[in-house]
Amino acid sequence: MNFRLLETGFDRACVNMGIDESILKHVSEGSSQPTVRLYGWKPPAVSIGYFQGLEEEVDLEACRSLGVDYVRRITGGGAVYHDMELTYSFIAREDYVPKDMLESYKMVCGGLVAGLGILGIEAEFAPLNDIVTGGRKISGNAQTRRMGCVLQHGTILLDVDVERMFALLKVPSEKMRDKLVKNVKDRVTSVNGVLGREIRFEEASQAFATGFSKSLGIKLSKGILSESELDLAYKIAEEKYNSRDWNFKR
Repeated sequence: MNFRLLETGFDRACVNMGIDESILKHVSEGSSQPTVRLYGWKPPAVSIGYFQGLEEEVDLEACRSLGVDYVRRITGGGAVYHDMELTYSFIAREDYVPKDMLESYKMVCGGLVAGLGILGIEAEFAPLNDIVTGGRKISGNAQTRRMGCVLQHGTILLDVDVERMFALLKVPSEKMRDKLVKNVKDRVTSVNGVLGREIRFEEASQAFATGFSKSLGIKLSKGILSESELDLAYKIAEEKYNSRDWNFKR
């Protein structure tokens, strides 16, 4: 099956989410190919799951003082700090993936496992939606199905700054923060941490593009966002993902 590969670089949180939703709509209408997109965040951002409360999860004053964006996703899951990572989205017709949620996560995450293998990291899928190496999480993923399509996106941690992450997320107390920091450091790792050297975004992007192609048995051809996709992406970004109504809704 032919998929489009989009490498859209680094953008604001609202634009990144707007692009994903725009592609989803165009794939659902048949005007765009199924797509694997690889991208980053500039400035860094915190995204919260669809069912979370922004003010309950995120220290908004810390975000403002540190120049960190925030946004609500259309997918579920918890709050995620996006900085030193490669983010992907996989968008295709729903009939391309298994109906069973666990099996569909396993299928798509196979591309991440393969990409990590190319970088020299032995990893495996950990239900429901994580990738682990050496028993430690290196990737988290989230999925939604709508308009007859599946959108799965997630992060591959190239590096991780746990202290900075918890400076942006709300915790009950400083004592609890220290415990959480230690717990996450024990449970979470990164590509650079495992390999002991720095992997550049471009090198990781190439590895995961190859990983998706090999694991899913798809032909990935480099493409660009259409004018229609871009127009809709920026419209959605400003009217939805950059709006108080969306980000602060309960």
